[in-house]
Amino acid sequence: MSRDVERTGDGRYVVVDGRRWRTADPALPDDVRARLLHHLGVARSGVGVAGKAGDDTAVAAARARVQLAKTGLGERGPVWWEQSEDERRARWEAALRQLES
Repeated sequence: MSRDVERTGDGRYVVVDGRRWRTADPALPDDVRARLLHHLGVARSGVGVAGKAGDDTAVAAARARVQLAKTGLGERGPVWWEQSEDERRARWEAALRQLES
């Protein structure tokens, strides 16, 4: 089943089922976006696996990785459109350093 997804006129948000979500930073290089999305997918999977196992510590760790990946993408944390190019680059580089360490 597909959902109706629309973008706001400024391109900063998508609207899904009437709820507004911040989009990823459009300045992300394709390879960086792919790496962050990979980490996001693995972390989301980890939340589900740990939850089914009843491992609250692992759930918290996986959720922290979701947060980190989404921050690197620009979907959480300071809004990307108010950051300089250097701040934006520093944001995704810091997230990747932590996720890949």
